[in-house]
Amino acid sequence: METIESITKQIMDDPRDAEFTKRGEKPVFSAPSTALITIVGQSPSLDAQKRGLCWDDRSGNTLRKWLDVDKETFYDSGKFALVPMDFYYLGDVPGDKGMEEPREWVAPTYHPEIMKLLPDVKLTILAGSYAVKYYLNQWSKARLEDTVKNFQEYLPKYFPIVHPSGRTDIWRTEHPWFDETVVPALREHVHAILDK
Repeated sequence: METIESITKQIMDDPRDAEFTKRGEKPVFSAPSTALITIVGQSPSLDAQKRGLCWDDRSGNTLRKWLDVDKETFYDSGKFALVPMDFYYLGDVPGDKGMEEPREWVAPTYHPEIMKLLPDVKLTILAGSYAVKYYLNQWSKARLEDTVKNFQEYLPKYFPIVHPSGRTDIWRTEHPWFDETVVPALREHVHAILDK
C-alpha cells in the first residue's frame, strides 16, 4: 500500500513535474490519516506554494471564515485533508483572469491513492468548478451555480461550493443566497463532524 511519503516521491519524480522539482518545489497537499473532512480546491496560490501550505492565503482566510474554524484546527488538528486538483502553483493567466487551470491528468493519477489513505473522511468539500466537475462528473452538464444551489443533492458525501477567491466576492453580492443559505449549511455540516 502507498504512503503519503511514497506518493509525494512519485509526484516529484514524475517527468511532467520536472520543472518544479528542479526548482526545489514540493507538492502542496496534506492528508493526515486521521482526517474527517477533505477539501479539494484548484491549485495552490503562489503564497501557498512558497509556504508549503494549502489555503495559506486570502482565499484560505475566507474559506476558514465560511467553515468557522481557526488556523490551528484547520492545519494542526489532523481533522482536515487538503488535496488540490494540482499540487503546484502554475502561474497566473495574463489580464487578471486568475490562475492557470489545474492540469487534467493530476487528479486521476494521484487522488485515488491519496483518498485510500483517508479511511475516516465523512465529508468532502469541493471548492470551485474544477473540483466539482471532476468529482461529480459534470464536465459538460450543470453550471457550478446550479450545483452549489442544490448542494443537498450531493450530501452526505460531497458538499460543492464556489471557490472562496477574491474574484468570487462580486458574484456573492449578486447571489446573496450563497451567504444566507449555503454557508450556514456548510458550517453546520462541518461542525456536526468536528464536534462529535
